[in-house]
Order: sequence, then structure tokens, then C-alpha cells
Amino acid sequence: MATITTKDGTQIYYKDWGNGQPVVFSHGWPLSSLDWDAQMLFFGQHGYRVIAHDRRGHGLSTQTWDGNDMDTYADDLAALTEALDLKKAVHVGHSTGGGEVARYIGRHGTKRVAKAVLISAVPPLMLKTDTNPGGLPLSVFDGLRAALTQDRAQFYKDITLPFYGYNRPDAKISEGIRERWWLQGMLGGVKPHYDCIKAFSETDFTEDLKKFDVPTLILHGDDDQIVPIGAAGLKSAKIVKNAKLKVYPDFPHGMCTTKADQINTDLLAFLKT
Repeated sequence: MATITTKDGTQIYYKDWGNGQPVVFSHGWPLSSLDWDAQMLFFGQHGYRVIAHDRRGHGLSTQTWDGNDMDTYADDLAALTEALDLKKAVHVGHSTGGGEVARYIGRHGTKRVAKAVLISAVPPLMLKTDTNPGGLPLSVFDGLRAALTQDRAQFYKDITLPFYGYNRPDAKISEGIRERWWLQGMLGGVKPHYDCIKAFSETDFTEDLKKFDVPTLILHGDDDQIVPIGAAGLKSAKIVKNAKLKVYPDFPHGMCTTKADQINTDLLAFLKT
């Protein structure tokens, strides 16, 4: 099992397949590198070196009690890119992973980065504040914490319905996809997952996004029930200089899985430009 050890002793599990320009995938909460199966296989087969890690507290990485915050997640990603000596990498982040990519660039710059992709991503800020009236109220995230505390296993089953848009009329539900999501969630630690809710919802990435100086693609579905597009993708596209925005009508939050063919096609076109 491939791992790196960070300066605080945390072991970060990662996959590193193929050859060519590196494409680094950062997953959403509370998932793992498994969530990138459709992209890892596709881009590996198209001649790219594909890398995905399990964020600390998630998947097969160490279940840490402390350090479950965006600064540390970004530093862990930097440690991985340095350990693998990645150069001219394309960093792709979904949901919370998009925040991780943004904070990584904000803290560590783009000397190793060629391009960035934010998919259904949490930046610039999910929480509703006086200066971010389009965000979600704190009660929403308190509700997530309460559900996780009371019955994490059932909560992780229930949330798959809005995550993939399976609660919409005439949705074609894959129980396999739902079970895979649940399995990934239950592999991780309850304390890191609890802490991560604050990390993805209350971290303001505005200043990080202003530091982007590489070609950036922002993809978001307009039926995203987890990270609503108004306070996320649409705003990020206005902050990142010369960002390219693509909005998908009726696509859900988990579109990298349910709409993998479309997402992979658009990602490949961006990588080739």
C-alpha cells in the first residue's frame, strides 16, 4: 500500500498509475480516492499519470484526531506533490476537494501546477454571512453534524439520494453507486468527518482563488443539492482570473460518477488545450 508520512506522522494513502503529465484528483467529503474510479481509468487510458489520495481521516489514511482543517489538508497535498516530485500537474478537485485545491494554490503557489479544475466545488464560501447572503445558514451544517453524531451509517445512506439527484422524479437509481458511497464514508473516521464539515462549510477561499494564475476550468450542475451553484461555481468563476465556466443543466452534485462520460470528455478537452 503506497503512503507518504507527513511532518506530524500522518500516513496519507495514494494511488499513482500510468505515465505522462500528472493529473491529481482531490475527493469530496466524506469519501476517498475510490470516488475517482471513472476518471482514474479514463485518463490513465488516455496517456496521463493519474494520482489520487485519501485525505487524512478518510479512506485508508490515518484517522487523525487533530489537523482536520483546510490548511492542513492543503499542506498534506503539497507534501504528496513534493514526495512524488510532480511537475506541471493538473489539479482536479470535487466538492471539498475543490476547496483543498484552492487552499493548496493559495498556500503553496503554482510552481508545480499547470492547470486547475474545480468540480461542484465548495469555494468561495458555503456559509451564509452578511457578506455572503447567498450561502447556506449555519443550521444546515449543524444538522449535518447532528445526523452524523446520531446515526452516521444511516445518514450516509440517506444523503446519497440528493447527492446523486436520485430524489428527483424519474431518476434512475443505482443501488451499487449508493452502496459504494456508503462504504467510502464508513471507511473514514467519525471525528475527522465531523471536523471536516466545519472545514468545508466555514472556510473562505476568496483570497486563495485570487491567487490562481493558471488556466482554470469550473464545472457545476445547476441542480446541485449539496453545494448550490449560486454561492459556489458562479461566484468562483467571477473571482478566478480568466476562468472557464461550464454549467450543466439538471446535473447533480455527484456528476463525476453519474455523468462520467460527459465530465471526462470536457476534462480531456481542457487538458489538451
